[in-house]
Amino acid sequence: QVQLVESGGGLVQPGGSLRLSCVASGIIFSVNTMGWYRQAPGKQRELVAAIISGGSTNYADSAKGRFTISRDNHKNTVYLQMNSLKPEDTAVYYCRYELTLRPDFGSWGQGIQVTVSS
Repeated sequence: QVQLVESGGGLVQPGGSLRLSCVASGIIFSVNTMGWYRQAPGKQRELVAAIISGGSTNYADSAKGRFTISRDNHKNTVYLQMNSLKPEDTAVYYCRYELTLRPDFGSWGQGIQVTVSS
């Protein structure tokens, strides 16, 4: 079992920036994928960005050019730098850890609120 703890959310004005962090602890396999998902009220949870332990990344179209995912394997931490935030980015953001070769094996963080509003 892997535990995930997110931090860095909050309230920001449109056009602002936030950096989310997620620290993983427990039994962590070397080949894994970590990512960020989000869920807005009344909507399904959706992928924002993901990064494999080797460094390959994947972004939702809505995140491309504005968000950057990165990780520090030594610290078992994944980051999401979010720039040029829009009101439609408002959601609960969830950190996800999963085995790259068995994505059905994984863990979720508890979620952290990001609110973009003036």
